[in-house]
Amino acid sequence: MRQSSRRLLTGTLLVLAAGAGLGAAPPAAQAAGLTAVVEVNSQLKVRARPSLAAEIKGTLLDGQKVTVACSVTGQNVRGKLRTTATWDRLASGYYVSDSYLTSAGKIPSCQAAPVAEKVKAKPATGKTTAPAYVAGRVRTADGPVNVRTTPSATGVPVRKVVDGAAVQLVCTVPGSSVKGTVRTTTSWDQLSDGRYLSHAYVVSAGLKPCAPSSATAPATPSATQAQFIAAAVSGAQLGWRQFGVPPSVTIAQAILESGWGRSGLASVDRNYFGIKCQNGAYGTLANGCHVYATTECDKAGKCFPMSDAFRTYATMAHSFRDHGNFLKVNKRYTPAFAYTKDANNFIWQVWKAGYATDPNYYTKVTGIMTAFNLYRYDTWK
Repeated sequence: MRQSSRRLLTGTLLVLAAGAGLGAAPPAAQAAGLTAVVEVNSQLKVRARPSLAAEIKGTLLDGQKVTVACSVTGQNVRGKLRTTATWDRLASGYYVSDSYLTSAGKIPSCQAAPVAEKVKAKPATGKTTAPAYVAGRVRTADGPVNVRTTPSATGVPVRKVVDGAAVQLVCTVPGSSVKGTVRTTTSWDQLSDGRYLSHAYVVSAGLKPCAPSSATAPATPSATQAQFIAAAVSGAQLGWRQFGVPPSVTIAQAILESGWGRSGLASVDRNYFGIKCQNGAYGTLANGCHVYATTECDKAGKCFPMSDAFRTYATMAHSFRDHGNFLKVNKRYTPAFAYTKDANNFIWQVWKAGYATDPNYYTKVTGIMTAFNLYRYDTWK
């Protein structure tokens, strides 16, 4: 919701947990924490447990500040800053490798932290265990092939692999169709570092599908969630064509900010983004204003009642288009529109410009985009 993440609407507007629809709530983090800064060449994945094999819950960009509650011992990672088995639990309850973080003070050890996934020791029989990946080989007559953050040709490229390169494959997920040197396919291979490479350029033995519970694979939403996404697509894509906001960003923000359309603003007035009226003006896409009782809290934590007028809409599509218009006409969001075909960088620029004060807003939005494979709606036509 614009202006302040501290504003809560009472009455018909429901107060919903951030990241609704992403499954079970993360473990409670310690109240106090240290501020740390991400130092990564591309993007740093936030995971459910302290392991590279754990479910991905979002991504962080270089220079992003995060709040760290405590540290645990997990899988050893060779990162940009150091090689370490230390993982830091964020204020969200999820984990990132300490090999990519710098902090001003010493991070305390977590208490009762979950046990990280460990490499199994050799069985007593002396038999060796099978590797956790399948060896593959890149075959490309089209030049170096992009390894991407998502299983889509529009996913953010993080590096390139050349013809003949060896790759370590974990599992396969469906994604956008690619016509490659080896085959034409919608299958994408998840690599051992969590990135993706189109199977159209890979020769390997058969791969198992990625676990359905993994946020790296397109999730199967509930019937209600699927209906919400289906209803949102046309308006989000129209908003992209008119104003340039990637559909995956619009849909994910609507899910997060309206709690899958269950907030009072969304269910009563079809306002999925908390856009307000300004001195009684509601623009060309809304059809009026609705005054709600709210609670405003200052930095000291003192709250007091007040009221605000929010825009009302005839349809969901009108709300989604107005969201695109809102971002487009506000000058502070101009840098984001250099990334209309790069959803993750687009929402990073929007958050960086002050869209929300929640320090984990970017992570929450990209987590939803990944968990429900919303990138598939970013069809750049």
